[in-house]
Amino acid sequence: MHLHLLQHRPHQGPARIGDWLSSMGHSFTIFHLYAGELVPRLGDCNALILLDDHEGAADSPWSRAERKLIQQALDGHKPLLGIGVGAQRIAAALDAPVGRGTQAEAGWHAITLADDSPFDLPDDFTALLWHRQVFGLPEDALPLGGSDASPLLGFAWDAGRVVGLGCLLHHHRESLGAHLEGVPLPEGHENSPRVQSQDAILEQHQRLDPLAPLLDRLLSQWLRTAPND
Repeated sequence: MHLHLLQHRPHQGPARIGDWLSSMGHSFTIFHLYAGELVPRLGDCNALILLDDHEGAADSPWSRAERKLIQQALDGHKPLLGIGVGAQRIAAALDAPVGRGTQAEAGWHAITLADDSPFDLPDDFTALLWHRQVFGLPEDALPLGGSDASPLLGFAWDAGRVVGLGCLLHHHRESLGAHLEGVPLPEGHENSPRVQSQDAILEQHQRLDPLAPLLDRLLSQWLRTAPND
């Protein structure tokens, strides 16, 4: 299976997603949109992943083409996965509301799985959050679950073919350091009790290790929805 990955910023790459795809025998191409590479054609891949982006960024040169590609993926039969802001863009394309949450969240936070969640994840786990924007549940979608401040941090639509993931399960130690160095804190971080310092986040880097099998489960479940060509 061949996947296309859209990368929007140099510090927000696929990290463990790329490692997992290679380990499972899948090939993939990363399109570095920030470097001027064009948005790809959907017909050239079996599945599409939208990586994270900076929240609140103004429309970029690729925004229109990316929105068109998202809509094509929603209307088609190929798996679509969005991480962070990528999940927000999928939610918006599904006519779900996207807007400012009550508090910025950045750092390690407890996630509680929703009672009707279709995801093969523990009932409770800790994940990295980095957002102020939140999204509503798209029509006919099932929820992942959420944190105390953000009740919805993910969803599955069309029997799991389309997944939006607001919590960040994909980082390893190297990519976490790059994220902390290059990604701005969410809007309102100065006044939020749910924003941790860079030192505090790095001191708990061991929290990354339990996230690897959770990412494995989620990606395996998601790619099972791909048609057998």
